[in-house]
Amino acid sequence: MENFVIYNPVKLYFGKGVTGKIGKTASGIGRKALLVYGKGSVKKNGSYQQVISSLQSENIGIVEYSGIRPNPVVEDVDAAAALGRAENVDMVIAVGGGSVLDSAKYIAISIPVAHSCWDFATGKTKPGKALPILGVLTLAATGSEMNPLGVVQHNAEKRKVGFGHHLMFPRASFLDPAFTTGVPANYTAFGIADLIAHALEGWFGEGDSTLTDRFIISIIREAMDYGPKLMENLHDYTLRAKIMYAATMALNGLTAQGKKTGDWGVHAIGHCLSVLWDIPHGASLSVAYPAWMELQTQRIPGRIGTLGKEVFGLQSPEDTIGAFKNFFSKLGCPVSLGEAGIQMNEDKQNELLEVMALNKVNGMVHKLSQEDHQLLVRQMI
Repeated sequence: MENFVIYNPVKLYFGKGVTGKIGKTASGIGRKALLVYGKGSVKKNGSYQQVISSLQSENIGIVEYSGIRPNPVVEDVDAAAALGRAENVDMVIAVGGGSVLDSAKYIAISIPVAHSCWDFATGKTKPGKALPILGVLTLAATGSEMNPLGVVQHNAEKRKVGFGHHLMFPRASFLDPAFTTGVPANYTAFGIADLIAHALEGWFGEGDSTLTDRFIISIIREAMDYGPKLMENLHDYTLRAKIMYAATMALNGLTAQGKKTGDWGVHAIGHCLSVLWDIPHGASLSVAYPAWMELQTQRIPGRIGTLGKEVFGLQSPEDTIGAFKNFFSKLGCPVSLGEAGIQMNEDKQNELLEVMALNKVNGMVHKLSQEDHQLLVRQMI
């Protein structure tokens, strides 16, 4: 087991009505907030109104930036940061799913500077300070509410980059499962696939940490036990709460402690699919993970086989991969690019390979060659 430090400063409020506490929390930070959200779903599920009401009760000034996209882009982050600078806000509040929270993290470190957030994402410079971040989660998927990580996409460069820094931890996050009961079936399914993929990245990481592995298996089994039930009853609060809690635990450090690193190669593949065809993040992972495991069948059969035994009671790597495919399909997630609506031809295959090379798609543990890229593309078709 590797040496490790547990550090997670996020204060997490979970349950019915917790968003009403955001005004009091904000009042301890400052007097003016930049409120960022997506394209309007927050006004349908009630989260926007609750946040506004709570902030107004504490006389917190509000500046709004809306329209954050499901795959967050540099242009939105930079525009929101410019607005925050011009309005002299002293905190950033995200209301939405992982894309909104990721954007808020980049906005928070970008407001104090004059350059683009892309300079942070690509390692050109490091953050020196950040505005405090508060999050109100309305979609169970990414775990961004309790970690210091974020991704951002640069469409002109055809790159999607992940970046993390301790200044990007939210100060507090508010998770009311009631806000997720209106999430449509497809994005509910993509969120379940996303949380499982986060757990799998830890499972296929490097390091012997048996308790962490037990946490990983428990999170996957929780998603597999209650995910299909939720798909049959999308308005069930209890089921929404179970999936929301699992998604948070899948990427808040719990699945990494005692390991040297996770792998994250599949996420790198998924980012390329999102850059090229704007595939929802969770859907990109349900396509990429079975293909990646097929590539690894002869390389790490024991690790895949143990996963199958613990999750499905199966023995062989091939049966394990088939079971994951069946599970994702049962949820309604695509397991091929064709099912994701991308009809591949030779030109598209070459384009995907070019973008994978441009983004330097690789695993932290299980390295991927150019030949591997070609095999993965064929297996995803």
